[in-house]
Amino acid sequence: MADKRQSGRIQDQNQRRILDEAARRRRQKRALEALEQDNFQDDPHADLKMHKKAPKFDESMEPAGKKKRRSKIEHFKFKIRKNFTALLEEEQILDREPPNYFSACVPPSKLPPRKFCAICGFPSKYTCVTCGTYYCCIRCLGTHQDTRCLKWTA
Repeated sequence: MADKRQSGRIQDQNQRRILDEAARRRRQKRALEALEQDNFQDDPHADLKMHKKAPKFDESMEPAGKKKRRSKIEHFKFKIRKNFTALLEEEQILDREPPNYFSACVPPSKLPPRKFCAICGFPSKYTCVTCGTYYCCIRCLGTHQDTRCLKWTA
C-alpha cells in the first residue's frame, strides 16, 4: 500500500486558476465580442430554392387569397443587415432630436444589482471561485465547470 488515497477535491483545488477582477473583465469583453461576431453572419439558407412539390407554409396572418408584395425598402432591409455598432454610428450621424438612444438615460438603481445564474437564468446565490460567474445549484456548477469555466481565457 505504497500509494495513498486522496480526495478529488483537493487535487482539483491545486490545479485551479483564480482570476482577478481585471482578468474577469477582459474575459467578459472577449465573450461579448465573440457573441457579436456570431450574431453578424449571413443566413446559410437564404439562397435555397424550394422544389415545386414541396409544401408551401405561409407565415403571414392574411387570408390565403391575398398576396402582399414586398416593397423595395423591405427587400433592402433584409439584404443589408447591420450590427449594433453600425446602427449606433448611423444614429449618431442622423443627429435626431431627443429622445434618442444617446439622450435617453435613467439614474442608477437604488437597489443592488440582481444576480442570475449564467447557466439556467434563475436567481443565483453562489459565485464560481475561479472565474466569478454566478450559478444557482450544484447541477449548474457542474455544467459550468465542464463546459464554460475559463473557456475564453488563454
